[in-house]
Amino acid sequence: MKDKLATDSPAPSASNFIRSIIDEDNRTGKWNGRVETRFPPEPNGYLHIGHAKSICLNFGLAQEYNGICHLRFDDTNPEKEEQEYVDSICESVRWLGFEWGTHLHYASDYFDKLYECAEYLIRQGKAYVDSLTAEEIRALRGTLTEAGENSPYRERTIEENLELFRRMKSGEFPDGKHVLRAKIDMASPNINLRDPVLYRIRHVRHHRTGNTWCIYPMYDYTHCISDALEKITHSLCTLEFEDHRPLYDWVLDQLADVVPCHPQQIEFARLNLTYTVMSKRKLIELVEDGFADSWDDPRMNTLAGVRRRGYTPESIRLFAERIGVSKADSWIDMGVLEDCLREDLNERAPRRLAILEPVKVIIDNYPENGVEDCLAPNHPQKPEWGNRVIPLSKEIYIERNDFMESPPKGYFRLSPGVEVRLRYAYVIKCTNVVKNADGEVMEIHCTYDPGTKSGTEGADKRKVKGNIHWLSAIHAQQAEVRLYDRLFTHAHPDAGGQDYKGFLNPHSKKVITAYVEPSLSRVQPEERFQFERHGYFVADHKDTVPGKPVFNRAVTLRDSWGKAG
Repeated sequence: MKDKLATDSPAPSASNFIRSIIDEDNRTGKWNGRVETRFPPEPNGYLHIGHAKSICLNFGLAQEYNGICHLRFDDTNPEKEEQEYVDSICESVRWLGFEWGTHLHYASDYFDKLYECAEYLIRQGKAYVDSLTAEEIRALRGTLTEAGENSPYRERTIEENLELFRRMKSGEFPDGKHVLRAKIDMASPNINLRDPVLYRIRHVRHHRTGNTWCIYPMYDYTHCISDALEKITHSLCTLEFEDHRPLYDWVLDQLADVVPCHPQQIEFARLNLTYTVMSKRKLIELVEDGFADSWDDPRMNTLAGVRRRGYTPESIRLFAERIGVSKADSWIDMGVLEDCLREDLNERAPRRLAILEPVKVIIDNYPENGVEDCLAPNHPQKPEWGNRVIPLSKEIYIERNDFMESPPKGYFRLSPGVEVRLRYAYVIKCTNVVKNADGEVMEIHCTYDPGTKSGTEGADKRKVKGNIHWLSAIHAQQAEVRLYDRLFTHAHPDAGGQDYKGFLNPHSKKVITAYVEPSLSRVQPEERFQFERHGYFVADHKDTVPGKPVFNRAVTLRDSWGKAG
């Protein structure tokens, strides 16, 4: 019985050309109707938003065709791999809504078989041990317009190669002393076929195999054999591997008698998203050099980061579906991703009130110790979600930018002598302003009209243009709010060889103390809300504790309040 995949993720987009390939394979019976894909990350960093496209593609296609998707870690470079990265990758894939069941694999699972295949290639005269240095190998490799030159060690006998390779495995030689190379064609127009390195010596402890091995296979060699051993049907990878496909096929052709099948490698365009960097090296630099707080900093485009920012798995899957799959590289505007989140959270996020930059308003004619309940819908388009209670008292907070002493024409919020409606409550009128010695407004005094409470008979008879939100000063819950913006100020921060660090946004994070509805004192980590007029926010899943909520702004609303006004 096949392992169950996520059932709530959307099918791949109609622009997915890979579906046409699979449909044709199924029509001709090439794989007997079988569809097996794999997602093969290297455990040397956290996954980023670009990986989400590949995850959704591989797992999504397997789901659509009632197939299987494997999660396989390409752990062939122990110098850069850590268990922390393995754990984070598993968590991110699960967070996106996908499961691999029993199909969790590691390249290191196949180290014995990979070694056997290498000896097989040596015995077939298709591989040899080279004793040139890395620099010498590069020097003889040639260029795009000039053929390479054969290594002086290329004609070692099969017996010599087997003996040296086994001694490499037993640990007799230091790092860099020898490598195992495929014997293909040093004059090939495809540089990847000019006797590529298959194995190198690395005296480094592996996070899974310990010190068992001191030789490790290269990715191009490992990847295709792992695919074959797992009986993958469609091996999907990004376009930079298109020139590597002839090597993929060459290795499996030489091993046709010792591996179970020859999967088909299919390339698609990677995700290029504006205002981000996708290089793992650069993401590591951002963390290690202190430009980001951590791998899951909400400004990072890692999946851990966008999750903490407040993105939902559904919004990421919607994004992957919407951008489609093609063979041509292109750039996707960050706004497309943000709109997918808005679209998702508009449906699922309850509404709440929050005051981010408070100024106090005193309603002079309101009863001194009076408190009354005002009703507000949890979602304006979902009456079945019911209403919530917002307490009103004599002293309230409003947004500082909802008041101006000398407003311009077209300003419909609070100002001296002007009436506005408190959302879900009464009409108030500004009568006086109290300032400090620097001229800053400290208190606004108003009166209210008791006959204008929202939801009561006759309340709508008083027509006012302004409608502002508020919170009772004695009931409001204090909260830390983190206002995040894009990490870079330039749409293409690392294009053209420029220093991406020069485009870091100094205003990408602002931490403020705000006020939120009292019910949010009991908020649970990762609960999401629309703070009316401000955008969509999530309770930080690391720092939120009972009585001390911390909210991250996931995304602003489509239109700012200023534009709406």
